[in-house]
Amino acid sequence: MSTVVAQSLHVFGLRSHVANNIFFFDEQIIIFPSGNHCVKYNVDQKWQKFIPGSDKSQGMLALSISPNRRYLAISEIVQEKPVITIYELSSIPCRKRKILNNFDFPVQRFISMAFSPDSKYLLTQTSPPESNLVYWLWEKQKVMAIIRTDSQNNAVYQVSFNPQDNTQVCVTGNGIFKLLRFAEGTLKQTNFQRGEPQNYLAHTWVSEDKIIVGTDTGKLFLFESGDQRWETSIMVKEPTSETGNLEVIRESESLIQFPTISSPVPSYEQVMMASNNSQLAMPQVFAIAAYSKGFACAAGPGRVLLFEKMEEKDIYRESREIRIPTDPQSNERSQSDKQDVLCMCFSPSEETLVVSTSKNQLYSITMSLTEISKGEPAHFEYLMYPLHSAAITGLATCIHKPFIATCSLDRSVRIWNYESNTLELFKEYQEEAYAISLHPSGHFVVVGFADKLRLMNLLIDDIRSFKEYSVRGCRECSFSNGGHLFAAVSGNVIHIFATTSLENISNLKGHTGKVRSVVWNADDSKLISCGTDGAVYEWNLSSGKRETECVLKSCSYNCVTVSPDAKIIFAVGSDQTLKEIADSSILREISAFDVVYTAIVISHSGRMMFVGTSVGTIRAMKYPLPLQKEFNEYQAHAGPITKDQCLLTVAEDGCLFTWKVFDKDGRGIKREREVGFAEEVLITKTDMEEKAQIMLELKTRVEELKMENEYQLRLKDMNYSEKIKELTDKFLQEMESLKTKNQVLKTEKEKQDVFHRERIDDLLDKQSQELQDLECCNNQKLLLEYEKYQELQLKSQRMQEEYEKQLRDNDETKSQALEELTEFYEAKLQEKTTLLEEAQEDVRQQLREFEETKKQIEEDEDREIQDIKTKYEKKLRDEKESNLRLKGETGIMRKKFSSLQKEVEERTNDIESLKREQVKLQGVIKSLEKDILGLKREIQERDETIQDKEKRIYDLKKKNQELEKFKFVLDYKIKELKKQIEPREDEIKVMKEQIQEIHSQSFIKTLPQFPAELERFHKQNTQLELNIMELWQKLRATDQEMHRERQKERDLEALVRRFKTDLHNCVAYIQEPRLLKEKVRALFEKYVQRADMVEIAGLNTDLQQEYARQREHLERNLATLRKKVVKENELRRTDYVRIMQENVSLIKEINELRRELKFTRSQVYDLEAALKLTKKIRPQDVPETVPSEAMPSIAPTMRLNEQQETGRIIEMQRLEIQRLREQIQEQEQVPGFHPLSVVRLPSLLESEVDFEVQTK
Repeated sequence: MSTVVAQSLHVFGLRSHVANNIFFFDEQIIIFPSGNHCVKYNVDQKWQKFIPGSDKSQGMLALSISPNRRYLAISEIVQEKPVITIYELSSIPCRKRKILNNFDFPVQRFISMAFSPDSKYLLTQTSPPESNLVYWLWEKQKVMAIIRTDSQNNAVYQVSFNPQDNTQVCVTGNGIFKLLRFAEGTLKQTNFQRGEPQNYLAHTWVSEDKIIVGTDTGKLFLFESGDQRWETSIMVKEPTSETGNLEVIRESESLIQFPTISSPVPSYEQVMMASNNSQLAMPQVFAIAAYSKGFACAAGPGRVLLFEKMEEKDIYRESREIRIPTDPQSNERSQSDKQDVLCMCFSPSEETLVVSTSKNQLYSITMSLTEISKGEPAHFEYLMYPLHSAAITGLATCIHKPFIATCSLDRSVRIWNYESNTLELFKEYQEEAYAISLHPSGHFVVVGFADKLRLMNLLIDDIRSFKEYSVRGCRECSFSNGGHLFAAVSGNVIHIFATTSLENISNLKGHTGKVRSVVWNADDSKLISCGTDGAVYEWNLSSGKRETECVLKSCSYNCVTVSPDAKIIFAVGSDQTLKEIADSSILREISAFDVVYTAIVISHSGRMMFVGTSVGTIRAMKYPLPLQKEFNEYQAHAGPITKDQCLLTVAEDGCLFTWKVFDKDGRGIKREREVGFAEEVLITKTDMEEKAQIMLELKTRVEELKMENEYQLRLKDMNYSEKIKELTDKFLQEMESLKTKNQVLKTEKEKQDVFHRERIDDLLDKQSQELQDLECCNNQKLLLEYEKYQELQLKSQRMQEEYEKQLRDNDETKSQALEELTEFYEAKLQEKTTLLEEAQEDVRQQLREFEETKKQIEEDEDREIQDIKTKYEKKLRDEKESNLRLKGETGIMRKKFSSLQKEVEERTNDIESLKREQVKLQGVIKSLEKDILGLKREIQERDETIQDKEKRIYDLKKKNQELEKFKFVLDYKIKELKKQIEPREDEIKVMKEQIQEIHSQSFIKTLPQFPAELERFHKQNTQLELNIMELWQKLRATDQEMHRERQKERDLEALVRRFKTDLHNCVAYIQEPRLLKEKVRALFEKYVQRADMVEIAGLNTDLQQEYARQREHLERNLATLRKKVVKENELRRTDYVRIMQENVSLIKEINELRRELKFTRSQVYDLEAALKLTKKIRPQDVPETVPSEAMPSIAPTMRLNEQQETGRIIEMQRLEIQRLREQIQEQEQVPGFHPLSVVRLPSLLESEVDFEVQTK
């Protein structure tokens, strides 16, 4: 039995949370994700082709298309594992080119991808906490480089390649803007972030080295080679009322306020969570796209700005604004344009801009329209139609019309046409819609809302409610097959309503849990229901009672359906099985293979069955059901409904799919009968009358406009005729002026011709004269050259005659010499022949002697061979013994070699231990650096407190100056009082005794304590500076030690490498024992030198001892210096104390003088009262600041000697005070001397008050 096959036909929906979710394949085709597919949509011809996702996929995360438009990369999660699939778009259908699923690094998901300019490399970014940036050679599935972009779990939003360079990439995220370059197998950062880190949401390359980056605060930055060159902020603008009234959307279309999407992509969800906390959110730049004139960027909700590059400067200016229009049919029009633009893309010719928003909508605009609308913002249009943005909760279809009805949690009801693949009707409501059902005629729809159940008419351009029922939270509703009844579920009760009378005719009660699904049989006599209580009931509608029941408490049913003959019930639920129920019993259970079935339906023909799963797939199988696992599985969601050859599926991500159904052999399932769809529509009488009235008004308006246009045309013709006359007159005048100009130019041309002819004649005459001169000169030269030629010819003839004479002489001498040589050699030949005969005779004699010697030699050779044989056999025995001895030596050498290998391993272990020590030292250095930073902060705080103290000292100095002024006033008072003191010696003696008594009894401590806090701060400051110097010295010492250890490590590595190379060369002589022995001995002499090692170790210990000795010496010097500083501080302190004591004694004397003046004043007043010169006035009642003019009648009656004595005493005190002031000023001029300036002198008013208290 052949299985059922389903093929995707069309999809209504978009998944906006997929990164980079829209781009152009060519000028007419765009690609976007929907469901678990990527859709190729032709904008002009309106067809769709599908690129299916991977099997068992849990959803797409990111897309990327190659620059040559040949490859598409899709990031998915398949069975809890990340997978990257690369499709070849040029093949039909698109085929998988490569699958990247084996990773040598930790990864949870890939959130962003990008192809290189030549499409050979792929750049992928993983999600936190790994946050790895991976550079792939994807054709070979090879990782070229990997680097961690962030270590603080910040979100990374986008990665991209330089459009001109394969090796340069850019990464942006929360506080991340990095430019990296691929070189020598690694990715290295080439820029350094300056300034405060921003939340960089998107970026794009506008040239080879320039990048535009947008942030969540509405700022745009231009970076050139990693350095910031330009910055601007996007201002928030509210849309005007004029733009809100523009009717750019069809009346049947609308846009709603979408609820928040639970998107896994951080580029929208995390940023929006942060921005929702503030009331006035800044415009966030979620997307940027570059084009030839500049770039386009998202500028907050419902707004896109175009920036163009200025010619004279390397900056960009805002040129156009594009808005998402408000919808006149939406309940909340202000919300329709408050959706963020998440992705945007220009067509290859840059003629069209397409954007996707956070509410699953696709918009487009022609770029030429933006140039037309100057001054006012342009508006987007829907690319297709308004789409659902939340989970679709209800799906219904009808028989008489090709309609699909859907309702969603986005509070909308939509009517789709699956033949034309368009949106017919759409309306938004205040409440969420949970269930929907279409009447078989296609004219009515019943919708279950959160608060009530509504029965509505489908009009030509509206969905209008005409009956409401108080059924709250209706999660399931269904019209009967005949359309005369409909059922609505409220909790565990099923309400049956009549469509004609609109009355509730029955309530079916029996379920103990919520009813999840209801279905009618073919003749509408029975109703089957299932619920979460594990019960499947078959109800008889005539009696309102249950006929059959099947209860299984362990299963919570999700959906139920019935066979066409109404004999068998099929139910699916939470126990991962498909149950076949008949006569209140379960006939068969078919396993779902580890998934939960969420929906089930049987075709009208009864030969196909489809089930939906909880993992987002549908399974198509033949009916009757096969015994084995024989079905086809496709990616989809939620509950499907079928009508003959068309299957409909809806998804929780807001997508609606239509599928074509046929068997495995490719044959379509034949329909039982072919009936055309009805074309009637409903319209109200008032609407008809309004439309007729509007048509009449429009006709009259058209007539008026025709007349007005004709009148305007006549006026324009008259204006144009007048303008043509003016232009002709003007052109005639210009022609006359041009003719005159032409005549003038002709005369000038003739003059120029005459002038040029004369000039040419002069030049020709001059040239002929010069030519004659040159001919004369050349003729003279030729004559001279000819004479020279004649002389040379005579000379050559003489030389030829001489040479011929020499040749004749040479021939004669040659013939004579030849004759002499022939005679000489003939005589020699005769002598040689005689000698040859004698030699032949000698040879014969020598042959005879040779035979005899040969015999003797053979006999001697036999004896010698025997001797040599015995000799070499003895040598062979000796060599064997030496060979055995050499084998023993080689064994010893092998042992030595193994010992050397052990030493090498020990050296490597030492190197590793040194590395560990180095790491520890680095940790110590870091901790010391932290301590130094803490000490620096403490020093800064102490400096701030010192500054505060110095400010206080300055204030005290000001107060001291004011006291000096007050003292001057008192001196003046003292002079006035001196004139009033009567000189009486007895009374002065009494007063002196009283002054001595007061001096001995009371000493007023008016000087405040020395501010010990400032001194303590100075000490702490010096101590901290010394500690910092010591720490810096230790840090430098550790750095030097670290460098020495590194140098040792490099030397040891070089030694090991040399030893390895020498050992490798030595192994080449393994077949030659003698050479091997020499090489091993040379190795031993070269590398094993104990004396040198001992010397080096001793040298190192001497260096360390010398370093320790110098360090101890420096520490001792430092301790002595510290002691000296402490002693000097103590000496300074004693000086300060001494000066303060002197100051105290002076102040005490001043106070004594004040008391003396007070007492003398009282005595004077007492005496004057006794003499009745004036009234008795107590000194306490006299104010201190009374000037001398207040007492003009007081006359002094003191003696001259006493007055002179007191004046002399006061003058001496004044001189002493002046001397002390000069001393204080000299001390203040000494650098580093500050404590005296902080001594706070007591005020004169306070001392006087104290004295008055004591006298009382």
